[in-house]
Amino acid sequence: MTSERVRAALEEFVGERDWAQFHTPANLAKSISIEAGELLECFQWNDDADEAHVREELADVLTYCTLLAARLGADADELVMEKLAKTRQKYPVDRARGRSTKYDAL
Repeated sequence: MTSERVRAALEEFVGERDWAQFHTPANLAKSISIEAGELLECFQWNDDADEAHVREELADVLTYCTLLAARLGADADELVMEKLAKTRQKYPVDRARGRSTKYDAL
């Protein structure tokens, strides 16, 4: 999900500023939540959000997610694939297709 180029650029950016000391899992999780709130704020009053602003806020969320995965020594692709496998079981196509119903109400 995140290329080696992006991971290396983030590592360089953080290293140059000596910010890794602040990147505890808890701090990174908080930052993800904060940035996700800012992303949601783009759509607060209507669905016609400024795309440039949405992209910036989405980049912030992705940045902190990438940093948290790295801090945990986790491969983001593997995390997503493992979760997708579980979600496939919770939402079988024959019952979930075209429905937004939660898995326990299918």
